[in-house]
Amino acid sequence: MKFMKLGSKPDSFQSEGDNVRYVSSDLATDVIVTIGDVKFYLHKFPLLSKSARLQKLIAATSSNEDNEIHQEEDEIVIPEIPGGAASFEICAKFCYGMTVTLNAYNVVAARCAAEFLEMHETVEKGNLVYKIEVFLNSSILQSWKDSIITLQTTRALSPHAEELKLTGRCLESIASRACIDTSRVEWSYTYSKKKNLDNGLRRPQAVPRDWWVEDLCDLHIDLYKRVIATIESRGKVSADVIGEALHAYATKRVPGFSKSSSSVQITDYAKYRALVGSIIEMIPEEKRSVSSSFLTKLLRASIFLGCDEETGLINRVGERLDEASLSDVMLYDVDLMLNLVEVFLKSRSEEDDVTRKASVAKLVDGYLAERSRDSDKLTLQKFLAIAEMVSGFPRQSHDGVYRAIDMFLKEHPEINKSEKKRICRLMDCRKLSVEACAHAVQNERLPMRVVVQVLFFEQARANNNNNNNGSSSTGNSTPEIIPASRSTNTEDETESWDTEDIKTLRGELASLRLAKNQQQENIKGKLVKGGGLGVSRVFSKLWSGKERSGEMMSSSGTSSPGSINDDSKSSSSTNKKH
Repeated sequence: MKFMKLGSKPDSFQSEGDNVRYVSSDLATDVIVTIGDVKFYLHKFPLLSKSARLQKLIAATSSNEDNEIHQEEDEIVIPEIPGGAASFEICAKFCYGMTVTLNAYNVVAARCAAEFLEMHETVEKGNLVYKIEVFLNSSILQSWKDSIITLQTTRALSPHAEELKLTGRCLESIASRACIDTSRVEWSYTYSKKKNLDNGLRRPQAVPRDWWVEDLCDLHIDLYKRVIATIESRGKVSADVIGEALHAYATKRVPGFSKSSSSVQITDYAKYRALVGSIIEMIPEEKRSVSSSFLTKLLRASIFLGCDEETGLINRVGERLDEASLSDVMLYDVDLMLNLVEVFLKSRSEEDDVTRKASVAKLVDGYLAERSRDSDKLTLQKFLAIAEMVSGFPRQSHDGVYRAIDMFLKEHPEINKSEKKRICRLMDCRKLSVEACAHAVQNERLPMRVVVQVLFFEQARANNNNNNNGSSSTGNSTPEIIPASRSTNTEDETESWDTEDIKTLRGELASLRLAKNQQQENIKGKLVKGGGLGVSRVFSKLWSGKERSGEMMSSSGTSSPGSINDDSKSSSSTNKKH
């Protein structure tokens, strides 16, 4: 920190209690200057030699013509001096020629007090105003951190600091350095981000573009807004760096910004409501100026504090919902998540629409699975409302959908069969992974219809893989063992199937899975033949009894109910030949 010493005489100011200051001298004091609650017992001559205002005040004591003076003998009262008693003492010591140290913390107060006391060159050459201006221009405003400290002190000295253009000069000094080319940054700055490591060794790095953002976080929000506005007005700092600055400021100044706001005790809601609202207003208009993670945390804080800017922020977060992480959206309640998905649906217009929708689908699946643990907050209606909005979104697999459904059924055992069926319609059994299928067929919470569908499609996949391994075919399509009409419209029939039949299906499926994992082709072939035959026979048994009595024949474009039995016989015949 830069500093300047004025005067050469030793400091002879003494205190008597908290409210009395006097100069230790052989000469009796002849004037009392009252500043607030503090009385200064001083000598007239040193003061009159440098302060035009004190000349006027002391001269007026005899006639009491000056309205600012309330005379009691030789006492003068100065009711409002910038910086109070502390700044007046600096000026008084300068008048006595005593040593005074100026720095970034007191220079603005001293400058404002000197101006108030009219300590100009017209009174005496080399007066206090002149010396302070030299110190400001040559040292304080040439220092990055001193300029920030000095700017912070101007807030308590308004409007005097504004009238003397001290605030504006500090703003310009800070902005000019923030906008400078990073290759010219030679002063110290605070930067706590992790730096890249190369083979465990810290590499020398160039100055980062956002080198300045952390040092500004100590500023009050009113001054911070003005600094950011001044930096932006120069047009040399990109929007994403401004966004990074806002993120750093919010993280430091908003309590619990990186955590759930419910765990943070806030006593002054109005203060932090204004703070968050100001940060929201400063976000650049460019869509990618701030990260999606920052927006989600800011939205959570704004809702918690009741900011008026909440609606606009919801739109910004919803438009970029595909960029959010699961940990980000877990900060939101169910109703807010529903609103965000609605905003995303309305805003889709980019070329990478499929990729964005897939990201949102994965995000929603994860959100529903985790939020299902809060059984009181996620009702059946809200679960379906959110899930159905993204049910048509592309997914590589439906494992996420299955996990969300399973978690919801686990936490809501009270829902009935029809409600379970409605939830399970969200899931495409043909898109479940082998692991998910293995879990589903053993899942007692799923309706019987869903278990049977999983068994059918798993057998189809196993048979298809075995056929591909045993031939030169390169096709990868999964044969549809159950016609579409049967795979989705067998609710009544499957509910009446015997438990033993389902257990048999599960056992046969396990045989298929075991066969698939065998390394030797001859052993695998034998197991597959036996497994495939058994499952086909069970399917034949199940379908023959149910569909002969209750299922209508499909149209010419759909497989008939008996086609499964035919396929089973054909498969059995083929296996016998080989």
